[in-house]
Amino acid sequence: EPEEKKIALELLETEQAYVNRLHLLDQIFYTELMKEAKNGKTVPEEVVKMIFSNISSIYQFHAKFFLPELQKRMEDWSCNPRIGDVIQKLAPFLKMYGEYVKNFDKAVELITIWSEKSPPFQELITDIQKRKVCANLTLQHHMLEPVQRIPRYELLLKDYIRKLPSESPDQEDAEKALEMVFMVAKHSNAAIAEMERLQNLWAVYQRLGLENDIIDPSNELIKEGPIQKISTRTSSTSEKYLFLFNNMLLYCVPKVIQVGAEFQVHLRIDVDGMKVRELKDTQFPHTFLVSGKQRTLELQARSGEEMDAWIKAFQDAIDRKEKRSETFKTALYGLETRTPALKTEELGRRAPQWVRDNLVTMCMRCKEPFNAITRRRHHCRACGYVVCARCSDYKAELQYDGNRLNRVCQECYVFLTGHVVPEDREGKHKGILEKEAAEVSGRSLLCSSLQLLDKNGKGGTRGWFVIPQDDPLVLYIYAAPQDVRAHTSIPLLGYQVRDLPQGDSRHLFQLVQSRQVYTFMADSKELKQRWMRTMARSAAGIT
Repeated sequence: EPEEKKIALELLETEQAYVNRLHLLDQIFYTELMKEAKNGKTVPEEVVKMIFSNISSIYQFHAKFFLPELQKRMEDWSCNPRIGDVIQKLAPFLKMYGEYVKNFDKAVELITIWSEKSPPFQELITDIQKRKVCANLTLQHHMLEPVQRIPRYELLLKDYIRKLPSESPDQEDAEKALEMVFMVAKHSNAAIAEMERLQNLWAVYQRLGLENDIIDPSNELIKEGPIQKISTRTSSTSEKYLFLFNNMLLYCVPKVIQVGAEFQVHLRIDVDGMKVRELKDTQFPHTFLVSGKQRTLELQARSGEEMDAWIKAFQDAIDRKEKRSETFKTALYGLETRTPALKTEELGRRAPQWVRDNLVTMCMRCKEPFNAITRRRHHCRACGYVVCARCSDYKAELQYDGNRLNRVCQECYVFLTGHVVPEDREGKHKGILEKEAAEVSGRSLLCSSLQLLDKNGKGGTRGWFVIPQDDPLVLYIYAAPQDVRAHTSIPLLGYQVRDLPQGDSRHLFQLVQSRQVYTFMADSKELKQRWMRTMARSAAGIT
């Protein structure tokens, strides 16, 4: 047999074994544990669902689509010796692994916890593990298989491409398939990391009492912990708590009565312009100085190692901020080519040189850092700067483009039109929910009235739902179509969109991610399908 066919057969054989493993997880473990949970004999139903995540969807995909396609292709190998096109067609569906992989550690932890709390639960798992189909392996061992499957596809495809003859008709398709599988793995890992970052950040914000001027999804928590503050007046110390983010230090006091929040923020110090150094103080060992624009603090750690860790964390944050500022200056003064910025008198008359996206990490006007979800990159068509949506929310006629209206930054808008920017827009940082419904709806991927049902699926809130074009991974919910502020938002990345059977003329569908479930009701079947398609693309990160 040709070498490439041997590898293709190995892919088919491993896929057959993998589908058997998925059948064991979904049709035996999950089904039998859920049956006992419904009878109230072992654990709550929700626990079983959380353990197995979306294993049913993964099993159905491989058993009904991927494996049959591979089997059919190998039967026709003599006429059509290729597998690249098959994998290309089905690779996008592998993104569903993101939810399972993200949930894996939590699932294993739940099995351990409930095995101790519920003997009948442990007994049923042990009983299934003794069966021949389990091959003397534990449930946790079998659950690891889907986590390892995508890297397995990648390795087999690499071997397959290496063995292909140079003139093979499958060369191009196989390489494209490998690239798609690689991107799926990368997308899955990135989505998991981003969701975990946002969840951790939200937990920190809750501990701080959800103060509006602090909440920003682009922030990154670098270090937190207790510290002693040295009083320069009384030469005494008092316990404080620090939260160091990439752009600010929050100097906090533990609350005596922890209702709603653990800490009260006493001071916010910007990392921009901050300095840190060790102090040689015989009275207070392990002390260091944090000096910022707003305040200078003398702080004492509990040990030399802890002091070194804090100083390193502060210095890393300062260095990263300075590096971003240098990037900004480089772009401002002509980039690496040293070409001068467009002269003021040429604005709008000559097409500008666009600053490359990878040369800037922050908006070149307001200097706020970019991120993939809430602050994306845009180019001013007049000066070529990379700016955020807020700083480029203006239109001006450009002579070089036939006097058509183009997106420009605030500074170019003022120069080209002579209009004065209203004070409420100039210099004011809008919160993540401060998007006017009417304005956003006019530039949306989809907007309409929907009803968000409560957990019982009966009552709920009717509102105006929008997925903006300039923020395509977030669903904004307004009380009414003309509201100037959304009352909540849902980051869609990583969610599964599920159809629900139509009952009593209700058009229902859900967003599901681990334990979080949102149930929506649309006014028509067609509107429901449109929302499901749009949400599915956003959840998969397709912008």
